[in-house]
Amino acid sequence: MYISTALVSLLVASSTTQALQLSDVSASASNAISELKRAPIISNLISLFSRQKGGSCPAVWSEISETLTAQFLADGQCTDAARAAIRGAFHDCFNGACDGSLILAGECSRTENRGLERLCDNLGNLASEKDVGVADLIQFAGAHAIKTCPGGPTIPVKVGRKDSSEPNPEGVLPSANASASDLMRLFGSKGFSPIDLAALVGAHTAGRQRTVDPTQAGATFDSTPGQWDNKFYTETLKKEAPFTIPADRNLADHPVTGLTFKAFSLSQAAWAIAFVPAMTKMSMIGVSGSLTDCTSALPGGSSKRDVRAAPLFDRT
Repeated sequence: MYISTALVSLLVASSTTQALQLSDVSASASNAISELKRAPIISNLISLFSRQKGGSCPAVWSEISETLTAQFLADGQCTDAARAAIRGAFHDCFNGACDGSLILAGECSRTENRGLERLCDNLGNLASEKDVGVADLIQFAGAHAIKTCPGGPTIPVKVGRKDSSEPNPEGVLPSANASASDLMRLFGSKGFSPIDLAALVGAHTAGRQRTVDPTQAGATFDSTPGQWDNKFYTETLKKEAPFTIPADRNLADHPVTGLTFKAFSLSQAAWAIAFVPAMTKMSMIGVSGSLTDCTSALPGGSSKRDVRAAPLFDRT
C-alpha cells in the first residue's frame, strides 16, 4: 500500500461527512500526517527509491543549480522555463524510461512534446557544457523547478542514470482528452495507483496550456501559476480554473479520483505527502544500478522548512 492511501482515505471520509466543521477536518488531516510521518513505511520508501552509492554529490550540480535558479525564478514566481522543466521530467520517463531520449533521440520534435523544444535545446547544451548525463539533468531540472516554485516540496533527486539515444515508443503519453478510466489503466500499467495519478496531475498548478485550445494559448490551470499550491484542485472542482483540460475534468468528476481531488483541495500537506513519493518513483522509471543522492544541490530547503512554509492548518 502506498503511503498516501491511509491519509487520503481519512481526508475523503472527513470531507464527505457533513457534520464535521472545517476545523475538525484540518485537525484530522494534521493528526494523520503526523502519524504517517512516524510510520515505518516512510523509511521503506526512502530505501526503495534511494539506491545510493558511496560518495557525495559532485560539485558541478551545485553550479547547475545556480544556473537553473536564474532561469526558473523571476519576481518571486516560477517561470515558463520552470513549467517546461516539470513537464519535461515527466515526458522523458513515462513512455519508457528516464534515459534522456527526450533530447538525445530527438523526441522533442514529436507532436506530443510540442512546447518543449526550447527546454530540450537549453538542457542539451547545459549537459554538454557541464559534462553531465542528459537523463540526470532532465530529472534534476524537474525537481529543481518544483522546488523553485514558491511552496514547492523537495523531491529527492539522484544522478547516475544511463543515457540513451534510442527513441522510446510514441503515443504512450496520456491524451488531454483521456477518460478517467483510461488514465487509471495507463498509470496502473506503470505501477501508479489512482491516488498517485491524482497527485501527479496536481503539477498542473504551475502549468499553462498552449496546444489543447490554441485560441486560449497561455491559459493557466489555476489562478496562481507562479506558485506551487493546491488551488488547482479547488478551482478544478469548483469549475473556477482559468482553463481545464478534458482529462483533468474527467478525473475531478470520477468517483475514485474525484474524492482524492477533494482531499487534496482540503490540505496541501496531504497532496505533498502523496506527490513526493509518486514523483520520486516517476523519476526512476526504467532506471537500474546505484545512484548518487544530489538532493543537497537543489535550492535551499529541507522537509522542516517545507512544513513551516505550508498553510497554517497543514503544519505538523
